[in-house]
Amino acid sequence: MKMNLPNKLTTLRMFLVPVFAIVILVGGSENYTTRIIAEVIFIAASLTDMLDGKIARKYNLITDYGKFMDPLADKLLVCTAMICLMSFGQLPAWVLIIIIAREFIISGFRLVAADNGRVIAASYWGKFKTVFQMAMVIVMILHIRVEPFAQFFMVLETLLMYIAVILTVVSLIDYLVKNRDVLKEQKV
Repeated sequence: MKMNLPNKLTTLRMFLVPVFAIVILVGGSENYTTRIIAEVIFIAASLTDMLDGKIARKYNLITDYGKFMDPLADKLLVCTAMICLMSFGQLPAWVLIIIIAREFIISGFRLVAADNGRVIAASYWGKFKTVFQMAMVIVMILHIRVEPFAQFFMVLETLLMYIAVILTVVSLIDYLVKNRDVLKEQKV
């Protein structure tokens, strides 16, 4: 299979995930220099998510690979970042559990659909969820705790976290309701 540009961007995002993890974890929670480098890597990877979708839609380059791998690359990027932030004590475990549980449920659902010859693309709720999760991660990686900005950023982190959790649950419900027929099509 020849890879088009959107699929190459998705694949690049997947390769940036371990690079991001190594940079942020080797640097540790208190090394602001490595946090900035990790921030740049995370933002660059996040921008490929926006860019690959726009290019695919504009030039009609939508493929089954892209429909399947794009959401997977997003999950890998965001979940890896959140696991790193949880290891630093910045993200509560219950938030990570809700987000990862949703991803497992949707991935399982997609596998059932694929077994029935269907590919289910991400919904708008799923895209909103991803945007807020990425925004939350971006703010948490910066972890600004210098006055006069410390209080503002602590509130912003918390607000983005709760919005991301709410959108995670809403997108799960939306996904299951819109695609409930997938389970009915299950091969016996």
